[in-house]
Amino acid sequence: MGRATVRRLCAVAVLAGLAGPLAGCGIRATEVPTDFGPAPSRVRCSLSDPAVSSQTARAGVPVQVFLLCGSSLVAVDRSVRVPDGSAGSARREMVAQGLLDQLAESPSTAEKEAGYTTDVRGAMTVNGPAAKDPDDALRLSVPPGDLTSYALAQVVCTFSDSAAAEGDGSVILGGPGPEPVRRYECTDEVRSRPGSTEPPSSAVASGG
Repeated sequence: MGRATVRRLCAVAVLAGLAGPLAGCGIRATEVPTDFGPAPSRVRCSLSDPAVSSQTARAGVPVQVFLLCGSSLVAVDRSVRVPDGSAGSARREMVAQGLLDQLAESPSTAEKEAGYTTDVRGAMTVNGPAAKDPDDALRLSVPPGDLTSYALAQVVCTFSDSAAAEGDGSVILGGPGPEPVRRYECTDEVRSRPGSTEPPSSAVASGG
């Protein structure tokens, strides 16, 4: 029997998982498991997989919300319903509420498999400015300081990148009480490390 034939027989024996010594092959079968598990089914946090963005097909105004994936914030396509004819402050409030609802909604099955989560809880509402607040202020039903660092980062970055803000990368937020509102910013550091870096904030002048 030629050497080439022996090598082919050895290869077949190895692939077939034959037990015991493999005569003439110089290989002894092992009892150590060699199952390394299935290959990863998808790339974590990948936005290129159509299944991950399955929720984008809903009717409404296209928006983006920031979900958690790994240790970072990742923008995901969504949509919010805004009644026809809505304009000005009323539209801003509707968009802001729609964004909050999307943040609080459980990620789809495909998104969960890809590693997406949210720290924003349901039943949170948002209203327009209180007396003496700046016109573009938004008042949450939960004080911003009571939110987790992850949830606050999600809300700030989502609002600041939407029609709920003035488009300068910041958003003015307050809670339901008399405490003054503050201007919050979504920075690169916040997006990359929302658990350890809270959105920077600063005092704002009253609206009169």
